[in-house]
Amino acid sequence: MILIADGGSTKTDWRLIKEGREYKQIQTSGFNPYLVGSDEIEEILWKELQPYIDNNEVVAVYYYGAGCSTPVKNMIVENAFEKVFTNAKLYISHDLLAAAHALCGDEEGIAAILGTGSNSCYYDGKNITEGIFSLGYFFGDEGSGAYLGKQLLIAYLHKELPEEIDAKFREKYALSNENILDAVYTKPAPSRFLASFSNFINDNRDHPYMYNLITEAFRGFYKYQVCCYSKHKDVPVHFVGSVAFHYRDILTKVGLEFGINTGKFIQAPIDGLVEYHHENQ
Repeated sequence: MILIADGGSTKTDWRLIKEGREYKQIQTSGFNPYLVGSDEIEEILWKELQPYIDNNEVVAVYYYGAGCSTPVKNMIVENAFEKVFTNAKLYISHDLLAAAHALCGDEEGIAAILGTGSNSCYYDGKNITEGIFSLGYFFGDEGSGAYLGKQLLIAYLHKELPEEIDAKFREKYALSNENILDAVYTKPAPSRFLASFSNFINDNRDHPYMYNLITEAFRGFYKYQVCCYSKHKDVPVHFVGSVAFHYRDILTKVGLEFGINTGKFIQAPIDGLVEYHHENQ
């Protein structure tokens, strides 16, 4: 059996392949080696994944994950996986490669991720030949769920939200300033906390203030994560991730401001990954 996974900071989609066919779908919590260690990853695997599979029968694991961008970070994931999948060959890759395979196939293009975090790469049809260094939720991640949530909270804490939006926020969340700061600075997975406010933003996107917040976030994404590629006006820009999927109309509109042609929008790349590995088995 072969296990294929698309891992984000918030959730991971798994597909178990048996005798060349998809056998089982599983979803677990996500993890990012920049935010958690091997022990926490191993705990998720044992508690949320192992009960649904026979890990001893898995002969290969293809894991594409957020944060798996350097050998050091990949080793954090690999150390956890090798304790669970003792008989499997492990292939740990960046989630950007998953996006490129699922979005571009064998065609040239720019693959972009907009979910809890954000990232992008230029794909020549076979390999990722250009990319950016992700700065994470603190310094970068423009346009992501975490970035949108951070902008909302900054405005809330500075008392800059319109009165009607502020009232809706207080009614929905009942968060004190101390609660917010504690969640961001002392509790685990701050990017997930920030991204959790994306749904509120989307629910109120028709308000001029919120619409402007969204468009400015996406302008920042295009400026720093797409326009850096010399061919950004010559090839389509494809998107994967929950934020990209739900805000695809605004992303398309803002893209036109930069002379960018948007292509596919898919919520998760896992189905494309299954097809890719089936064809390249």
